[in-house]
Amino acid sequence: MKSHFFAYLMRMKNIKRWGLMRNTEQENIKEHSLDVAFIAHALAAIAVNVYGKDVDVKNVVMLAMYHDVSEVITGDLATPVKYFNPEIKLAYKQIERVSLDKIKSMIPEEIKSHYDCLDGGNEYEEMLVKAADKISAYFKCVEELKSGNTEFSTAKDTLLASVKAFALPEVEYFMEHFADSIGKTLDELN
Repeated sequence: MKSHFFAYLMRMKNIKRWGLMRNTEQENIKEHSLDVAFIAHALAAIAVNVYGKDVDVKNVVMLAMYHDVSEVITGDLATPVKYFNPEIKLAYKQIERVSLDKIKSMIPEEIKSHYDCLDGGNEYEEMLVKAADKISAYFKCVEELKSGNTEFSTAKDTLLASVKAFALPEVEYFMEHFADSIGKTLDELN
């Protein structure tokens, strides 16, 4: 069977994020997914090594890598639209499910078992990925603001509140140890 799976994955670079906002630097879902995977990896490692939690770190990374893959078919729907009302939110979740099922159908049966991350993880793993997703978006806002783009000021505050609302010690640890250096110049980091 010939598969279009990787042809679709390679198109992740064509799906732009933050479509309703002026950006000083465009971000696509391929870049964003790697950022989320980096952050989710750290959150899971902190959960295991600092707080003694039982979590499959590698599975969390895989969930993060593929968390937006359905958008190669749906595109990136802006958050204010996606959550405008309960009916739109539910309809979009159904569209995402159909999109994800189409993508999963492209994976050859012989290797499909290694892509079970496309079916999601347990509730805690999913929460770590959602937290990583919010942190990544928060970092984007910080970088845009540092570039003088005030378009992201409200989003930054909203996202920081969302990050804090997770009330997970691993998220608090991550923010305390890593967040302040985002947006600093190279000279400031040195």
